[in-house]
Parts: sequence; structure tokens; C-alpha cells
Amino acid sequence: MNHNADIATPLLADEAAWQGPGGLAALEERLWQELSLAAATKGHGWRIAALATVGPDGLPDARNVVLREVDPAMRRLCFFTDARAPKVTHLRHQPQAMLLMWCPRLAWQLRLTLDCEVHEEGLAASSRWAQLKLTPAALDYLSQRAPGTTLAPQDLPATIDPAAQAATAALQTPALSSREYFAMVMGEVRKLDWLGLAPGGHRRARFSAGAEPCWLQP
Repeated sequence: MNHNADIATPLLADEAAWQGPGGLAALEERLWQELSLAAATKGHGWRIAALATVGPDGLPDARNVVLREVDPAMRRLCFFTDARAPKVTHLRHQPQAMLLMWCPRLAWQLRLTLDCEVHEEGLAASSRWAQLKLTPAALDYLSQRAPGTTLAPQDLPATIDPAAQAATAALQTPALSSREYFAMVMGEVRKLDWLGLAPGGHRRARFSAGAEPCWLQP
């Protein structure tokens, strides 16, 4: 299936409906639809998002993660990581984090406040690894060097084509069964803060768990 052809576009009719009764509910539904589409569509502006965390030293940090799954009914999403990455330490110290997304096509910014839980063991991690280990991306979690390790020039990885990468993964099939350093992060969305930019006037809205949605000054 060509998911790119399924990417929704902002319609003036939709935006006009958001101004009427039930408009905020319709907008929130549209945001979750777009998030679900982003998780399934390579190239969607929201598929890669900046994750901001706070470390044990109290200092902020940020990095990009790939949106892997979205569950609108449960208000959850997930992404994968190397279990040794600093963000794992950060999230265990302070589970609250923020995802920042920007979609140029829609001219929409979305900020999501999350309560995060890291899974290295159990069904949640093993079921995702069972699918991921069949792809070249599994190699990202097999390195003996932790993310951020200082490298000498001779240690830099050689550029290889996808076919060679897949062949390498096939040779390492026994190691793949152990999950190595794979972890998944499940985030419960506590708040959505949406900003839509438009020549006729910017719009902003907030959707918080347990509170009424509201429009905000952009």
C-alpha cells in the first residue's frame, strides 16, 4: 500500500467546522488520525519527532526518535531505543517527557506531554523485537559500543549498501534472538498542544487528559 497517497490534507471545510459546536472534539480526532498516519507513513512530517527529557543532573536534553505506533483509544504511542542510550536513564529518573513535531505540509506543530515507561523485557519488548529482527534496522541494537561512545577514526563504520546490511543481519540471526540492547518506550499522552500556521491567522488548541479542551492564543 502506498501510504503517501493516503496522507490527509488540511481542508478549509474542516477548519471552518472546528469553529462551531464540537469543533475542538473534531480537531482532536483529526490530530490522532494524523499521528496514526505518521506512524505508518515514511516521510510524514510527524514520523520523526524531537524527544526532550531531563537528566539526573537536572539539565535538559533532546534528540530525534521515530514514531513507531499510535493507539488513539488508549492515548499511547511508542518508539524504540538502545537500552544504553542516555534517554533511558533520563526517563527512569524523570518519566515525564515532551515530543515536539512539525509537519511542513500541514504547517502544524504538535507538542505532546508524555508519561513514559521503558520496556526491556516482557511481552511488550519481545513482540516488537520479533518483527524488528527480520529487518536490517535490527543491527542498530547489536553494537557492542553504547550510543555516545568516543570513536577513533579507524573505528568509523564503513558505508554498506542495504543488500550487504541485510546479509550481515542474516549472519547474526542467532544473536538477534536475544534482543541484545533493544528497548521500547511506551508513552501515555497527557497533553496535546497544537499550533496551526495559516496566512489568514494562526490557531492553537490544548487537549489535556481529565480537562476540557480549549483554544489558546497562538
